[in-house]
Amino acid sequence: MSDITPDNLESFVPFATTTSRQRARAAHASVSANHQADLRECAAAIRKGSKSFHLASLILPAETRKAALSLYAFCRHSDDLIDDPRADRTALEQLKDRLDLVYRGTPAPYACDRAFARTVQGYGIPKCVPDALLDGFAMDLGDRRYKTIAQVKDYATCVAATVGLMMSLVMRTGDKDALARAADLGIAMQLTNIARDVGEDARNGRLYLPEDWMREAGLDPEAFLASPQFSPELREVVLRLLAEAAHHYELGHAGIAALPENCRHAIRTAALVYQEIGTEIAVNNYDSVTRRAHTRKIKKLSLLLKARLPHLEQSSGAHSDMHSPPDVSSAHLVSACANSFETHTRLQKAADASDADDSNMEWVLGVMIKLQAQSRAHHRSQKLAIQKRSHNSI
Repeated sequence: MSDITPDNLESFVPFATTTSRQRARAAHASVSANHQADLRECAAAIRKGSKSFHLASLILPAETRKAALSLYAFCRHSDDLIDDPRADRTALEQLKDRLDLVYRGTPAPYACDRAFARTVQGYGIPKCVPDALLDGFAMDLGDRRYKTIAQVKDYATCVAATVGLMMSLVMRTGDKDALARAADLGIAMQLTNIARDVGEDARNGRLYLPEDWMREAGLDPEAFLASPQFSPELREVVLRLLAEAAHHYELGHAGIAALPENCRHAIRTAALVYQEIGTEIAVNNYDSVTRRAHTRKIKKLSLLLKARLPHLEQSSGAHSDMHSPPDVSSAHLVSACANSFETHTRLQKAADASDADDSNMEWVLGVMIKLQAQSRAHHRSQKLAIQKRSHNSI
């Protein structure tokens, strides 16, 4: 039998994988350094572009925070590209091409693309979810109008519930009920955004309020867009939109208890900070045309502390809310994420078992090499002893 050494192991099966794994580890160390640089760039972008999320992300567990930063950075970067006044369908098509590259494992040379590619692979995020995000951006580019609250929630699902669903997967939570509640929280946050930005959006030629609600209140959508003015009628529509948001916040809060314990504080903080925007809108008498609600830093810090209070863990109706069906607008994405989570978890368990087998193989191989070395040493010592006896007998 040939000597077993690290240099000739690859001629042996099943030991061929061992040295290749060692080389892979060295390559991984180099890739990991590049990934850390990408994550630092993602974190810098989030600090600048989304202060509320940045605050909440600071209290996420380290690995979850890295994945969350990557997906938020990609979403923020994409949103900024579409919001650029010069953006057109070409920008959207380029984003679609970049997303395709992300899912092929060959991301475009952007830090957020490279980091996001690792996240979708590591957490099993189905492509239909970020695809839906880009569908929402297409609605923005097309200056789409929304006749009903159902259509508004279709939009909110695309641009915000998708982020909630991806965050749920990043937190290793793939139960269908929990995913439905994550989508609800995203919808609630986007409805809050719409209520806050009524005037700003109208001045930019965009209208996200349900047109049927506006007409019921006595508002002409076209006239409002032509000359955005606050009125008692508009107040009624904004108040009604915030009531719809409150319903989804209630559902969303029920789902926070399903998250890993070390993630709940961060998500509850983000939810409370967004809800506070609605409170500020109410303080402004629901005038989102001449005033823009915002949450002061000191208030955000107080909400961060409030989010830790035990009584927020469960409300009286939390159990029934937890098992409510997903909103019609998000049901298909909830199902896709639940199926993907189940598949990814099963594959991950199989990979972990394979890694354990490889580790055992390495241990056996190490023992064999050690025993062979000991055998050689013993053989040499016997040979020397025989030579010594022969020399003494001459």
